[in-house]
Amino acid sequence: MIGLSVIVLVLLALLGIPLFIALAAGSLLATWHAGLDTALLAVELNRLAASPYLAAIPLFTFAGVVLAAGGAPQRMIQLFNALIGWLPGGVAGVALTSCAFFTAFSGASGVTILALGGLMMPMLLHAGYRERFNLGLLTTSGSLGLLFPPSLAILLYGIVASVSIDQLFLAGIVPGLLLMGMLGLYCLFVGSRGHVPRHHFSWRAVTRELRNSCWDLLLPVGIIVGIFGGFVTISEASACTAVYVLILESVIYREINLRRDLPQLLSESALLVGTILIILSVAMGLTNLLIDAQVPMHILGWIEVRIDSQLQFLVLLNLFLLIVGCMMDIFSATVVVVPLILPIAANYGIHPVHLGILFLANLEIGYSTPPVGINLFIASQRFGKPVLTLFRAALPFLLLMLIWLALVTYVPWFTLWWQ
Repeated sequence: MIGLSVIVLVLLALLGIPLFIALAAGSLLATWHAGLDTALLAVELNRLAASPYLAAIPLFTFAGVVLAAGGAPQRMIQLFNALIGWLPGGVAGVALTSCAFFTAFSGASGVTILALGGLMMPMLLHAGYRERFNLGLLTTSGSLGLLFPPSLAILLYGIVASVSIDQLFLAGIVPGLLLMGMLGLYCLFVGSRGHVPRHHFSWRAVTRELRNSCWDLLLPVGIIVGIFGGFVTISEASACTAVYVLILESVIYREINLRRDLPQLLSESALLVGTILIILSVAMGLTNLLIDAQVPMHILGWIEVRIDSQLQFLVLLNLFLLIVGCMMDIFSATVVVVPLILPIAANYGIHPVHLGILFLANLEIGYSTPPVGINLFIASQRFGKPVLTLFRAALPFLLLMLIWLALVTYVPWFTLWWQ
């Protein structure tokens, strides 16, 4: 009976039932089967509610929604085009940089593809890039900013894993810049080989765009200096960011009318945040049961019999996380998988901050990998192309990302340089 119930829940989840319903039902089923009090499911919620970082999730999410609705995407594209658009492959570099910047604040690659895809595709085509290259670039670029502060994915990982978010922010900077550099060099190669025409560099254009977007540029600078300089906590930085963005878009640039647009912006933010928190709450209850039943220890025992080195474990971990990344969204995977792999990775001497960056890097790649890579489906909707076409277009970028993943995995300095 229990086995049949589990199979039914898995099938319902695959057919599209909301994940939190499947997790909650599984938790209740496991509690009933073990003869335990269902109040055990709420124990972990106390830690969630007491987390000093919890308030940062809705505030940073709201800031990202406001930026997406305002004129920030257009201003960033114009600025980066003036700065690097004159290089070989410069317009493609503009797309990379703009998407990374925007994803770091929006917290979701889908928002980036929808917000910037329509702006960048005609720009890339007009510059002379082939459509297949453009599709691959924009599909994979949607998740580039997940390792940069104030990434929502890093915030969630820190809460679930009880790892310092400040350290995670520091650890993600070098791997994120490394990936940007590798993809940027590939874009330069494509632009040079294809003899893509370039516009002339103009100090006047750079000065004009810097002046137009100077208030946008102060935002990431203020967050990084504020947090790492010890002036504000993560939660205080998120509150300052939300207020700053509102003033920026409604008073300075006047892209948003608070009376008309604020209710819709709050509604979109609440929907996204509510989804994350509901999944997080029910998943933490289920995780508590799994830990109480020593499931991670049983998995560890199975692995120890077959895996006898840290290198072998990292290979196995990457393969597992790549599969998870193409089957689950990053928020669901974080709350379901992270508590299970943390004790196992610790047994093999893997630093929890290093593990966090590896986890997010794998899921970043999984976003553009079949069968359920979310970037592929969102890009398919945005550009009107089949998922298989987009996957083929993304293959060169995915190959570079896999090389990057190997570097970050087996050279811990990239994530632990700050120690």
